[in-house]
Order: sequence, then C-alpha cells, then structure tokens
Amino acid sequence: MSHLPNGWVEVTIGNVCNYIQRGKSPKYTEKSDLPIINQKCVRWWGIDERYLKFIDPDQWPAWTEDRFLIPGDVLWNSTGTGTIGRAALFQGLSAADRVVVDSHVTILRPGGAISGAFLHRFIQSPSIQNAIADMQSGTTNQVELNRTEIIGTALPLPPLAEQKRIVTKLDALNANSTRARTQLARIETLVSRYKQAVLSKAFSGELTREWRGDDNWPQPVRLGDVAGSFAYGSAAKSQKSGSVPVLRMGNIQEGKLDWSDLVYTNDKDEIEKYRLTPGDVLFNRTNSPALVGKTALYSGERQAIFAGYLIRIVAGPDLNDRYLTYALNSPSGREFSWNAKTDGVSQSNISATKLKEFSFAVPPLEEQHEIVRRIESAFARIDRLARQAERALELVDKLDEAILAKAFRGELVPQDENDESASSLLEKIKQARMSQPAESKRKSPVKRGKVPNMARTILETLVQAKDWLSAQELFQRCGVRDGSSTEDVEKLYRQLLELERQEKVEIEEIVDPSTAAKQGDRVRLRK
Repeated sequence: MSHLPNGWVEVTIGNVCNYIQRGKSPKYTEKSDLPIINQKCVRWWGIDERYLKFIDPDQWPAWTEDRFLIPGDVLWNSTGTGTIGRAALFQGLSAADRVVVDSHVTILRPGGAISGAFLHRFIQSPSIQNAIADMQSGTTNQVELNRTEIIGTALPLPPLAEQKRIVTKLDALNANSTRARTQLARIETLVSRYKQAVLSKAFSGELTREWRGDDNWPQPVRLGDVAGSFAYGSAAKSQKSGSVPVLRMGNIQEGKLDWSDLVYTNDKDEIEKYRLTPGDVLFNRTNSPALVGKTALYSGERQAIFAGYLIRIVAGPDLNDRYLTYALNSPSGREFSWNAKTDGVSQSNISATKLKEFSFAVPPLEEQHEIVRRIESAFARIDRLARQAERALELVDKLDEAILAKAFRGELVPQDENDESASSLLEKIKQARMSQPAESKRKSPVKRGKVPNMARTILETLVQAKDWLSAQELFQRCGVRDGSSTEDVEKLYRQLLELERQEKVEIEEIVDPSTAAKQGDRVRLRK
C-alpha cells in the first residue's frame, strides 16, 4: 500500500472500528424473542434468517448491550473450514428487533472514519480472501480467525465521501454480475431439458422423419423380446483397492460411466462370472426414486465387473446397444422406471422381470444408427454451449475480483479534491475524543457492563418494589449515579421503552395536582 491515492491513508481495521469482538456461546432453546446469528446465517449478500437459532431466556442477562447488533455492523465468520472468512453487512432482521451472534462470528463495528459497507467490501476483496489461509490458525477442522489478526489487518482508507462513491459503484456493477450469473446458471437446467427434448423426438420417430421419408414409425415392442439377456451383478463384498473395479450405482452419471469413485475386487471367480463386455448396458435397479432407472453403456474403457444393484442388459442382434441406452434414459424410459418401481421402506427397486416389460419402438438397425448419430451430434452441441457458459461464469467471478481490486487501488471512481482526507478525519475524531468534558470521562462507580444489563435489572428492581417507582428512583436503584455517562443513561431509557413495547411494564406521568404540570414519570410491572 505504498502508493495510495491522494487523500487515502493506510490504517488497520483496529484503527477504524469502535468494537471488535467474537460472540458468546449460547444456551439454546427452540424459540424465544432473542435470535442468534451463526455461521450459516452469514452470507455475502446479507443474513439468511432461515438458519437463525434462539437463546434461552435464562441466559439473556449475560448478553451486554454492546453485543447487540446495530445496522452497519460487519459480521465476519471466524471459524470453520469452508465458512471462515465469509462476511455480511448487518442491516437488521425481519424476524426480530434485537439479535446477537454466537462465538463463531466476529462483530466489527465501524467508527466515524469508515462505513460498514466499505469495510464489508474490503473483506470481500481478493487481497483479504486470498490471505485467509495465512491469517487463520489451528488445525484443519478447528481453524480460527482470531481477534488479534483481525485488528492488525492493514486497510487502505479513502476519504469518507469517496468510500460512499466506491460502494455505490460496486453495488451497481454487482447488480450486473448477479443478473449475468442468474442467466448463466439457468443454462444447466436448459441443457437437461433440451437433451430430454431431443430424446423425446428420437423415440417418437420425429427426429428422423425426414431421413426416413415417411411416417412409418414401428409399433412398440417389449425389451424382453429384443434383448439378448438380463443379469444381476455381484453381491460379493468389494474393497478400496484391488485388481478389477466393481461398477456401482454411483458410477452411472448423466447417462455415462463415471470412473472417479471406484471399489475393487481380487476374487477371480467373481471377475470371471461378472466380467463386462463392450456393449453391455448397465441399468440401475434400486435406490431413491430419482436414481432408479439411470442407464449407461460399458464401452470397454477398462476391465470391470458390476455390482448386484445393477442389471446388465445384452442387446439382441436387431437392437443397437447405444440406441437402447438412450431409450432407457429418455422421458418415456424414465416414466417407465418411475411407474414400474416397487417402493420399499428406504429405497425403490425394479426387477429384471419388470424391466423386460419396457416397451419402445425399435426401427431397423440402419435407422437406429442414424438416430444415435443425431442424438450424439445434438448432445455435443449442447455440451459445447454448457462449457462456454461455465467459462463465462468463471470470467464473471474473475471480473468481480478485478473490480474489487481496482476499487481498493483507488481506480474505480474519480477522486474529488474537495473531499476531506482520511487522515484529516481521523485526526478530528481523535481530537474530539481527547476534548470530551472531564466529567464525562470520569470513571463511573458502576462498572462497564452493568448498564447494558439494565433490561433484566429493571425487572428485578420492579419485582422487589412491588409498586410504582419514579423513573429517577428506578434509575438510581439500577445503578445510575453521578458520573454515569449520558450514553449509558440513554441506553437505559431505550431498554425501558423496549420493555414497555413488550407490555412488560407500565409508564405513567406524575402530575402536580395544583398546577397540572408534569413532574416526571413513574414505572411499575404490568399486572
């Protein structure tokens, strides 16, 4: 950060935040009026309230006022492989007015020199996200982003006005990226639908009607009448290593064999009995309803046998093996599998006997070859488009990273010479703190942390009083004395009003009968 733009200054996160603290470990309850944010809630776009948990009311007094979130706080996930480093800008909840965070999340509360939105964007930038691995400590499963590391993290600080311009520009560009991602993400779904549409046309005769030259599409026949044989696979126990792979349900993916997650066997008898031959069609006969019926062709990629949850189909002399594979994966084939399955307690099953009843059109071999050629040509075009979409999505991610990097070099928005420099603002904030009146800086007899607990103390005090108390007396019994800061007294008032909103207390004016002038307020528990 040696070449910062004019008006910028290098600081640390600790220099510009008034409060940096990890949350507390809570005592949970199924539901209460005090939610707590955990790692799952923290998303780059905000707080996912579906994952909120709730604190047992018995533990509420342990949460001091400074731990309650305020809009503009930045929440930074500080533990957990896969979630550490992710941050959210807190802007309030729809589920509750007050909320805290658990011990896996750190609160960063910006001071007057930095906006929460700017700090959030900085944490999202490549310079920080690429450094998370170096910033964290601990073992693989217990990684931590500790408070000391956060406080000492260097930050390029622009003038406050420029921060706002940067965030506004980033928001606009991010909206464009989000739209692009949404459209590109749809392509995966469209690819699947388009392939199914191609298969539907193929097995209705429409795909090759022009090639055929007429509408003479054959009547459906039973698979059992055109297949050579059906066989179940090996029930022998496989192992993580061995001489020959054993293909299982999970090895059938998207109509093809996936060789990435294999088990093996060394049993010579099993290898001999269940050895696959190029052209064998493997049908998944059991599992969840969504997986039953998935089919793939074995083309002799490597020596292999097949497991008992698969059925091997050998095509007859008038049936092309690829044509059969596509037929079973087509919409009509998937519908057959859905209707033919027998639902068990935990999984569905299709027997070889039922599989033989699959009915589909079988044109002459020449047309079967042409149908397969057209299907594969269409699929190849679709797959090329899908790969282009994946590359485009990667480019969008890289573009976002480049924009963020540009923003924190001061190159994203124009500078304004009229902006107050960051160093000048920091100095003003420092001087303002030093020039506070002596009485407001005196140490209060009430220890810090007592006043933030007033919501509980008010209730306890009113229970003990069993009657009305003037607001002045109530505050005194709660610990307010000469020297208590204005901020603490205001916190107490806010909590008293919150208790009134919750209909836990009554507040009533005290009026002088002779003059009708208001003399103050009195408070008691609502009966």
